[in-house]
Amino acid sequence: MLSLLAAALLCLAAAPLICAVGYLTLLTLCSKRIAPPAPIEPRTRFVVVVPAHDEEAGIGATVRSLLEVAYPKELFRLLVVADNCQDGTADAARAAGAEVLVRTSADKRGKGFALELAYQTVLAQAWAGAVVVIDADTVASPDLLSACDARLQAGAEALQAHYGVRNPDAGWRTRLMVIALSLFHGVRSLGRERLGVSCGLRGNGMCFTTGLLGRVPHDAYSLVEDLEYGLKLGAAGVAVRYVGEARVLGEMVTGAAASVSQRRRWEEGRGQLRKLARGMLVKALQTRSGLLLDLALDVMVPPLAQLAAPVLLGLLLSAALVWTGGPALPLGLFGACAAGLGLLRRSMPVQVLSRATAWTVLVPSVLVTLFSFGNGHPEWTAAALAATSGGALLLARPMLHSAEAKAEFAPTSFRRWLLGGATASAG
Repeated sequence: MLSLLAAALLCLAAAPLICAVGYLTLLTLCSKRIAPPAPIEPRTRFVVVVPAHDEEAGIGATVRSLLEVAYPKELFRLLVVADNCQDGTADAARAAGAEVLVRTSADKRGKGFALELAYQTVLAQAWAGAVVVIDADTVASPDLLSACDARLQAGAEALQAHYGVRNPDAGWRTRLMVIALSLFHGVRSLGRERLGVSCGLRGNGMCFTTGLLGRVPHDAYSLVEDLEYGLKLGAAGVAVRYVGEARVLGEMVTGAAASVSQRRRWEEGRGQLRKLARGMLVKALQTRSGLLLDLALDVMVPPLAQLAAPVLLGLLLSAALVWTGGPALPLGLFGACAAGLGLLRRSMPVQVLSRATAWTVLVPSVLVTLFSFGNGHPEWTAAALAATSGGALLLARPMLHSAEAKAEFAPTSFRRWLLGGATASAG
């Protein structure tokens, strides 16, 4: 009786993990790269908005890089919002060639308020057909505006360019950010685009038509105002389209204190929106809306690191249950979760962290195999562990020498560091 009760509790614990891993695995399996639209004659007039807070040191370089994008000069303007600045950000931006709005408010602080002022200004001017948002520490690929223009002419109203890391070799933290953003911004966005739902907003490299901004006002002021506005767009039936060929590369923090503070803000902001996401999940089930269901799951599913720990714990507890003669079903469920976590690396540009993942999954698998085969449940356990071990082994080395991997992580020294020498011969 106790073993059945324990098995039931483990199955209940595995259920949300199955849903989360299943969702991420589905996106991964659908994340094959999509061919961009064919080049067309540029027509859309853009205002590129750069919200900046005390960015005097780097705003000039950002403005100059944006003014050099491959798009007709008469079809775009650059607008910097100097937001509650205590330095010379506004003067540096003007000197580099940008128009400048100066915003000062003691009680309304944050990027959301800066963007609201910029959008109101653009709509009042009635010149542009679309707005692109670029962070002040970012460089953009030359095709940013042309890629957005092609999709806007095809009927899209909201777009998100690929958001990557500008300083990958600055330290181990920025190298890990490359990994995280490749999975979160790359794989997830591609999968969601192929499924026809919203790829989501990332705060940097966003594009909106002025018609959309007039119809769905940007009144998002939380710590993750981009995610908040993306949920508002979804509630209005608007899907954000992914512009994977255009890239914006932002400067990532390298210090320990700044990194911890940034991650805490991100997670706190996502936590604030989970209540809204739960309501959206209920509405999605009531209306059978795939768009709303995806947006709700995107907010509610925790990071991979937070998924891996309970999956590993569940594997070990399930193994102990099987060892004592209990049912093997929980082991199969947690084994499926572990295999799914392994498959999440399938469509990444390079199979990063493969060795760590493989050992994390494979070691418990071997231990469980030894325990269960000696306890009279070989047929059940073998089925579960075949998927688990197979997924882990598939991570170890395949595709490490691919042309895509070399293109994504061009510096040979970086690839060697990241993969522990596995791609040394490929460089």
